[in-house]
Amino acid sequence: MTAPLDRIDRRLLALLQDDARLTVAELAERVSLSTSPCWRRIRRLEQAGYIAGYHARLSPEKLGFGITAFVSVVMGSHTRDVARAFEAAVQDIPQVIACHNVSGEYDFLLEVVASDLAAYGEFARSVLQALPGVRELHSSFSLMSIKATRQLPLPSG
Repeated sequence: MTAPLDRIDRRLLALLQDDARLTVAELAERVSLSTSPCWRRIRRLEQAGYIAGYHARLSPEKLGFGITAFVSVVMGSHTRDVARAFEAAVQDIPQVIACHNVSGEYDFLLEVVASDLAAYGEFARSVLQALPGVRELHSSFSLMSIKATRQLPLPSG
C-alpha cells in the first residue's frame, strides 16, 4: 500500500486485532461498507503486509504451562555464523515462544514457558545451555501477568 491508512483501514485493523473471527459481513457492517469493498480492503491490507496472520490466543495455564520465564542470553562469540546458528536453533524449540536480539548487556531475550520450576530448570540445563554459542543464561520469572495483549497501537490519522 502506498497510500497511508485511512479511517476505515485503521478501524478494520482495530476490529481484527480485537477479534479475528469476525466475518467479512460483520466487519463490513461495523465500518459501514458493503461486503465486497470490505473484503477488498482486507485483502489489500493482507497483501501490503499490515495483516501478518490470524491466530487464536491460547491459555498457557489450561495447557499446563504454569511458568513463564524471561531468559537473557549472553553469547560467547559474536560472529555472524554463531548468531545465525543460535537463531535457527531457537526456531525449532516450541517452549521458546518469543526471541529478540537485544541491545545492552545481553545478546538475546527469550520468553519461555514450562509446566513448573523443576521442568524449567531441566529445560534450561539440557536445551538452552546447549544452544550454539551460549555462554550465560539469566532467568527471571513472571510472578503475575499484568498486561498480555499483543495488540499494536494504530496510527491516528
